[in-house]
Amino acid sequence: MTENAIEITGLRKTYAASAGEPPKEALKGIDLAIPQGSIFGLLGPNGAGKSTLINILAGLVLKTSGSVRIWGFDQDVNPRQSRASIGVMPQELNIDPFFTPRAALEVQAGLYGVPKSRRRTDEILRMIGLEDKAEAYARTLSGGMRRRLLLGKALVHRPPILVLDEPTAGVDIELRQMLWRNVRKLNAEGMTVILTTHYLEEAEDMCDEVAIINHGQVVARDRTAALLGRMDAKTLVVHGEDPAPADFPLPEGCTASRRPDGSIAIAYRRSRTSPEDILAAVRAAGIRLRDVATEEPDLQDVFLEITRARSGAA
Repeated sequence: MTENAIEITGLRKTYAASAGEPPKEALKGIDLAIPQGSIFGLLGPNGAGKSTLINILAGLVLKTSGSVRIWGFDQDVNPRQSRASIGVMPQELNIDPFFTPRAALEVQAGLYGVPKSRRRTDEILRMIGLEDKAEAYARTLSGGMRRRLLLGKALVHRPPILVLDEPTAGVDIELRQMLWRNVRKLNAEGMTVILTTHYLEEAEDMCDEVAIINHGQVVARDRTAALLGRMDAKTLVVHGEDPAPADFPLPEGCTASRRPDGSIAIAYRRSRTSPEDILAAVRAAGIRLRDVATEEPDLQDVFLEITRARSGAA
């Protein structure tokens, strides 16, 4: 067993031509190693290849070429062991409406060959907050409860790796908080978690590392803090004792805008301009400073800049 939970090398997937459409290359040589015990973010715009990658990991889609190792098992050599090492909470609410949560978990455990003596159905029902709905038909559950059940089904065989594919899309705040509490607990117990999400603030808050996929390729991969540190753009927010003038000279490349609270937000690039130069311009404009703050870019800024750059290059 290596230090990586998942190792992907040269992974390609090409979908065959259909209905007059040419073949579609969904993955174009993905190389990716995901460390054991991490919470790893997999981000990208719609159609970037994230779902194809996850479905290949789950054994639902056959790759065209390349290699995939899951928890040390080569997917081609040991397909059963590699599939048993991963649990996937999918986007789609694919639940049998005539099963109760208890029955759904029992059936799922049986499919993975978990003996009855080792099943954790009651424990999982408590963890996902469905203990009081254990005997209710799934068709009577709310959308949020069905999502909880999907998480439970992904955990029945004690996988060392959990994949969450857009787990909080369209769910309420309570469910989102419950999910993240459980994810942090599972990760603290040693489980590796892979997260795809459109809520970039979630990835920023939850993930140790992030990879960004665009047009079937990994265009960026780093620790979340380091990825944020790549951004050159910053904002200096100036609060004056008196209303600031609407316009005043600033160093080249800086732009200012007034915010509803009366402060002035000055955008600049730290590679070209220092905060001292901006503050000198503020004082030269006669603005008496009451407070000054800086704002760093967030993961959404990084995501947009990287994907825009790659799209432009394409």
